[in-house]
Amino acid sequence: MRFAFLQEPPFCFTDASGKLGGCDVKLAEKICRMLALADFAPIETEFADLLPGVTNGRWDMTTGLFISDERRKLVDFTRPIWSLPDGMMVTKDNPLRVEGYRSLARNPSAMLAVISDQIQHQTALQNGVPAGQIRTFATQAEAAEAVAKGTVQAYASVAMAHRGYIARRPDAPLEVIDVPASEKQPAAGAFALAKSNDVLRQKVDRCLDELLGSPWHRTMMSECGFSGDDIDRLL
Repeated sequence: MRFAFLQEPPFCFTDASGKLGGCDVKLAEKICRMLALADFAPIETEFADLLPGVTNGRWDMTTGLFISDERRKLVDFTRPIWSLPDGMMVTKDNPLRVEGYRSLARNPSAMLAVISDQIQHQTALQNGVPAGQIRTFATQAEAAEAVAKGTVQAYASVAMAHRGYIARRPDAPLEVIDVPASEKQPAAGAFALAKSNDVLRQKVDRCLDELLGSPWHRTMMSECGFSGDDIDRLL
């Protein structure tokens, strides 16, 4: 199984020793073993290349992605593997008192970072953030660095991804603000596979039916910083 991943803890990341970890990686590896596939082959890429890579056959499955109608036109998704709220990464003590997307929309001098092609870009626009106040970046690290340097005042992504990034950099002058549910409800993410690979998708779903909510899954997700409520949203 060729598995495309990003450097985005706690979902996928390479530690100081070079070992690949994260909840999406561990779940995909477990499925690979359950299906008795010969090899689990992780391939690092950037977010914007995840879906093109799976559609043109460079990999078989991607790390978890938010499910959307637009993406369903390109790929098939497994059953959801997490359901999570958005968050804003801001500098410590949140000097602009950012509360979510709409508070940024009310401040014409505030710039918002998003990752190219991630769903938070559209969510920001839907919540009134002008296009001119949004800057796109290729990676989580680039967007987070822009916040730390003051180039942008907030970075929108999955709140859990922000917390995973900061946990590995405790000296970074950053914190996370949860986006209120009135602006964005927790959304489901899933592994993505090519539409021509329906047999594998069905096999992966059968594994997920067995794994999600199991003692192994709860322990693994807890070790990656997820709560019981985060898991129960899937069941």
